[in-house]
Amino acid sequence: MTTDTDTPQTITQVYRVYIRASAERVWEAITTPEWSEKYYYGTRVDFDLTAGGVYQATPGPGMRAGAEAAGFDLPDVVVDGEVVVSDPPRKLVHTWRLLMDPTVTGEGFTTVTWDLIPVSDIITKLTVTHDVSGAPATAVMIRGTGADEPDVDGGGGWAQVLSALKTVLETGEVLEV
Repeated sequence: MTTDTDTPQTITQVYRVYIRASAERVWEAITTPEWSEKYYYGTRVDFDLTAGGVYQATPGPGMRAGAEAAGFDLPDVVVDGEVVVSDPPRKLVHTWRLLMDPTVTGEGFTTVTWDLIPVSDIITKLTVTHDVSGAPATAVMIRGTGADEPDVDGGGGWAQVLSALKTVLETGEVLEV
């Protein structure tokens, strides 16, 4: 018997946001730990921005405190991957694997592409494309929980991350969800 879960699927999720900030500033926020901790679930990103370079996200103090309050342990690295393309401040492509959930981790690496297009000197169109081919649990997690899906775990997914990125760049305030 064959079911949909037995067949490799190509799933691509695309998220787009316009941010009142230069492409250089958006790039810096995407690729530095001091910025990422303010919008990316409290993680601190570390990119070696060369092809084949390591990408890791480690829990910052806020994420650790949240996990402790919720009663679960965090690994030292919560997301890992490898840089495929680094073209500052225009394009970043890296593999991505969440290490906090055994089911998602077992699906292996997926691919995230960040495209930054300056609309003007002070506005950047940011498009994040996450190819989750053959990774259905990852697809659900990064899509985020909707009001019609209260049992889906994974927070707000990319929509939350990008909303928080836009908020912190435009206002300097951290978006608490």
